[in-house]
Amino acid sequence: MSFDRSIKIAPSILSADFANFGQEIQCVEAEGADWIHVDVMDGHFVPNLTFGPPMCAAIRKHVTTVMDVHLMIAPVDPYIEAFAEAGADVLTAHLEAGPHIHRTLQAIRAAGCKAGLALNPGTGIEDVDYLLDMVDLICVMTVNPGFGGQSFIHSQVDKVRRLREKIGDRPVHIEIDGGITPLTAPLMVEAGADVLVAGSAVFKGGSVADPAPYGDNIRAIRAACTA
Repeated sequence: MSFDRSIKIAPSILSADFANFGQEIQCVEAEGADWIHVDVMDGHFVPNLTFGPPMCAAIRKHVTTVMDVHLMIAPVDPYIEAFAEAGADVLTAHLEAGPHIHRTLQAIRAAGCKAGLALNPGTGIEDVDYLLDMVDLICVMTVNPGFGGQSFIHSQVDKVRRLREKIGDRPVHIEIDGGITPLTAPLMVEAGADVLVAGSAVFKGGSVADPAPYGDNIRAIRAACTA
């Protein structure tokens, strides 16, 4: 997984057909997805319950791009090895999920994954100063984590711009998760983001039987960012 700052669209399988994850992943990749985003929620750190390591292991064989696993769980550390063994390429933990994020990021890299750090909308960026050389990705939540279909929080545009300045020339991706559409994506790319997680904005209108809308939706987001 080499580093580059090109725009990457990462469909969130939380918006896919749960009965057809394997085929859904194959379809969105064929239609132009760059990464596959997997939202792991524990019903404790966030108000929803989704997937565990066995599900990640099951879908791994269908992913030919990058499996981007977002851990919205607390505690994180006891589960890092299991998700790494399940095939995650990127493992992202929340700054707010525990008191020892430095140790968590070390453990993620030690497990062989790229280390991501997620920030909730109400979290400032001051605490990332001493972590910038330990992360491969910073995920800025532009909705409150826990479920899909929420409205984009515009205050996060300035957060991304300030993060971009802090990161400088370090090889660190800025990922945006929440409310991404052809209208909001250009705002974040202009501010400095390069990975865009999109759920309903990618999967709306399509299906395994008719995946063409997935490609239309992905191209619409990408085109809006490069216009």
